[in-house]
Amino acid sequence: EVQINYQSIGSGAGIRQATEGTVDFGASDGPMTDQQIADYKSKRGTDILHFPTVLGAVVPAYNVPGVASGLKFTPEALAGIFLGTITKWNDAAIASANPGTKLPAQDIVVVHRSDGSGTTYVWTDFLSKVSSQWQSKVGKNSSVNWPVGLGGKGNEGVAGLVQQTSGALGYVELIYALQNKIDYGPVRNSSGAFVNADLASVTAAAAGAAANMPDDFRVSITNAPGKTAYPISSFTWLLIPAKIDDAAKRKAITDFLKWMLADGQKLTEALHYAQLPRPVVVKELKAISAVK
Repeated sequence: EVQINYQSIGSGAGIRQATEGTVDFGASDGPMTDQQIADYKSKRGTDILHFPTVLGAVVPAYNVPGVASGLKFTPEALAGIFLGTITKWNDAAIASANPGTKLPAQDIVVVHRSDGSGTTYVWTDFLSKVSSQWQSKVGKNSSVNWPVGLGGKGNEGVAGLVQQTSGALGYVELIYALQNKIDYGPVRNSSGAFVNADLASVTAAAAGAAANMPDDFRVSITNAPGKTAYPISSFTWLLIPAKIDDAAKRKAITDFLKWMLADGQKLTEALHYAQLPRPVVVKELKAISAVK
């Protein structure tokens, strides 16, 4: 008898609406910051809890005429492209990772999110770890001041712009690249291996975090160690108030969490998300009791 209304409005809006109290719970692909949590507490009079739901990947998606899917990207190339210092598809930073691929002397059209987005948080978290210049000039957040590029609203908007724009490069969640049949490529990880985003490589990225998961579940797994780890991976979280006064609503939300951690996990892989590691599920099931 319970209905849950989901709107894909971006993680920034999800956090904002949860903080304003206009929704019962929110969701984000990037954990809330200490400041956002403090703002939430001051407005709502209670804490907000993070519950990981699935593991996902953000991929570099591109539209380059005559270049097939599977173009390899180094962290340095991605940082340079999004900083605006690498502007042509045949730049040595891209060509050197792709010997034998004929790359055109075409301008790169950078596409990024225009709305506050957990996907942006994951992307900029990765770039901040691999590029000191990115870290100092732009940094990581769900919204940043982009040095270059066009903005698209939602993963849908970025995917659409990449599809429509010759020479485009953007970043989207893996499922949007697959559903829209957009070319995307492997990224060099911290071990030096070029790894494609898939269920196994995303699961590998979470292996270290699973054993050392903090009590509040806020953890970054971008640029994770391991030869098989995909470097732009992330947990995605539900944001649940610690105190829910309406008993029926509290039961509905906690029952949904329990379902999500059990039967719900079996539905993730058909949607190109990876299941949560078992130790994380066990820890979360205990943490649900904190919702009062």
